Amino acid sequence: MGFTCSRADSSLFVLSKGADLIYLLLYVDDIVVTSNNSSLLIGFIRKLTREFATKDLGSLNYFLGLEAYRTSAGLFLSQAKYAHELLHRAQLLDPKPVSTPMVVAQHLSVAGPDFDDPSLYRSLVGALQYLTITRPDIAHAVTAISQYMHKPSVSHFQALKRILHYVKGTLRFGLVFTPSTS
Repeated sequence: MGFTCSRADSSLFVLSKGADLIYLLLYVDDIVVTSNNSSLLIGFIRKLTREFATKDLGSLNYFLGLEAYRTSAGLFLSQAKYAHELLHRAQLLDPKPVSTPMVVAQHLSVAGPDFDDPSLYRSLVGALQYLTITRPDIAHAVTAISQYMHKPSVSHFQALKRILHYVKGTLRFGLVFTPSTS
């Protein structure tokens, strides 16, 4: 159909016809399609429906843990539900929120007693890495604790818990995409 695979993401395909674009994001059997030209988009969806058994769910609301809301400013992406489920998995539904994800002067090291459940640590770090899609505010702290997945210590787990305490207080944070004139 003329789509090319994005170099940034192998699940993203782009169709360019002059100034008109269609973006198609494909993950297993879930598809998100958008365009800057509504008639081009409608035609593409009709063509897709003729070739494959599809169901149009309308405007994007939820996709792979990402919540999408249209606002007067543009599109707001959040992972609040995913973050809440992460806190539940970590058994931290009622932690005291903190104002920063990491202590500024804290330098993690390999020294210190080993954490007794490295699998839990790795699982929670992986979940936090996924959360950084809409939460760039935690990216540095998550990167710092990710460096110790091979042998986490108690202090590494405490740093992880601090990030979760911060997430608890900022559940509704996300990204806003606003329209551009160009």
